[in-house]
Amino acid sequence: MSREANEISSAPITPRPATVAPKASVAPQAQVSCPPSQYNSPSLSRSPLLDGASDQQPGAEGAVVAKAPKTPLAIRTPRMSLTPRFITPLGSPVRKALKMTRLDPQDAWLPITESRNGNKYYAAFHTLSSGIGIQALVLPVAFTVLGWAWGIILLTLGFIWQLYTLWLLVHLHENVETGMRYSRYMQLFSLTYGDKIANWLGLFPIMYLSGGTCVALIVIGGGTSKLFYEIVCPTCTSKPLTTVEWYLVFTCAAVVLSLLPNLNSIAGVSLIGAITAIGYCTLIWVTSVAEGRLPGVSYDPIRAGTQIARVFGVLNAIGIIAFAFRGHNLILEIQATMPSSEKHPSHVPMWRGVKVSYTLIAVCLFPLAIGGYWAYGHLIPANGGMLQALYEYHSKDVSQSILGLTSLFVVINAACSFQIYGMPMFDDAESKYTSRMKKPVPWWLRCISRAMFGFGVFFVAVAIPFLGSVAGLIGGISLPVTFAYPCFMWIKIHKPKKYSPMWCLNYSLGVLGMILSGFMIAAGVYVVIDTGIKVQFFKPH
Repeated sequence: MSREANEISSAPITPRPATVAPKASVAPQAQVSCPPSQYNSPSLSRSPLLDGASDQQPGAEGAVVAKAPKTPLAIRTPRMSLTPRFITPLGSPVRKALKMTRLDPQDAWLPITESRNGNKYYAAFHTLSSGIGIQALVLPVAFTVLGWAWGIILLTLGFIWQLYTLWLLVHLHENVETGMRYSRYMQLFSLTYGDKIANWLGLFPIMYLSGGTCVALIVIGGGTSKLFYEIVCPTCTSKPLTTVEWYLVFTCAAVVLSLLPNLNSIAGVSLIGAITAIGYCTLIWVTSVAEGRLPGVSYDPIRAGTQIARVFGVLNAIGIIAFAFRGHNLILEIQATMPSSEKHPSHVPMWRGVKVSYTLIAVCLFPLAIGGYWAYGHLIPANGGMLQALYEYHSKDVSQSILGLTSLFVVINAACSFQIYGMPMFDDAESKYTSRMKKPVPWWLRCISRAMFGFGVFFVAVAIPFLGSVAGLIGGISLPVTFAYPCFMWIKIHKPKKYSPMWCLNYSLGVLGMILSGFMIAAGVYVVIDTGIKVQFFKPH
């Protein structure tokens, strides 16, 4: 067999005729050269573009005779700017068979995978912006039930647990055996357990962690915008804007930012969000500690009257700690913005960015929880946590510039976080169009769809202001996305030996996460039944 037949060139993809023996009468076939090996995303069709395995056989005098293909081969693709390159999947069995697979063309048209020029810095920006949120400010509330020892122990264990599942997700993004990249959490979940199970167990919590978070960000951003205006200019107008109007102002700002085309393009926005998140967390706990403990502070754990109330109180406190860790539903999407190849897999720079970002997250979370509980003890407000305590107890002691700067940081962070949490929703909406029309979404339609999403979320925030009353219940349903599903997906994909240390660790954590989720749901139902829900449509606080 000639050397040419055994070589795979890395030249651009160009069809060329096979070398045929002079006297052999065979059907012509095209050979296609391959670019350097890269990871590829699974196509929707899951079928290979070309099948070049065993398509050649030696002929007379060592010439190469090409067999007639069973089916015609598609070898050309229009070289548009949005058209992805053909690439070779990794894995020696596939490479030996010389099967070439192409990227799903939709990946080049959708906002998450439209640009793959990310790096470890972008990863750190996105992870930090999505990993710190206003929910971290209520961590001292959990300490009022758990006390010092158990509060610190459970916060530390929760941080280690979610960091481990984060490591699993980063390494599940690329499958070395098949050469596939799983660029979305739902995609990985579907390919692991099938569409039916994924729709039942994964679709709602994953979508809630995106859409529901956007609703909460509008409530927080709009409400804090009103507070910022009152601090900066308390007598500027005789007729101030209402809460709903401030929601609308914040939504308009968030919608304008959402017009940035893809996930890589909002790296600067995420950087600003990360800086402001660190800023307001640091300002709040430093100011609270500097002002000293409040008079009459007690650190005795709060005990409810009945045994069942105590149990659910502890579960609610554990839930507060668990809900403080967020962003796992975005990790695969963030990693999808990076280039990847066999020699330079994307999990290396991604994990570097994650380590830096979660070091900074720990620097924010632990002082907030410990310093906040030290300063306020059992007097910490259950609603609003540290932010509410700062305004309630120190509005006259602390400089108005500090209070105003803190409020401004919260507003900016909420607007920046809205972009990264809304991106999976934008991606899902645009995938419907590209699947049907087989072309990218026009810029004007992209603007309209994102504006509709933004104002739709605004409508939900205004129409259902009591959504926060059932946040514990819905949060319990979403908890496995962070703590359980990554462990089970690791076992399913990597298939470690049964009862091996890795199998036992992941199986135990996955089962424990599901049990914890069930307890959180039960606690959420109990709180709803015990305290009731004040249903008031279109009357936000």
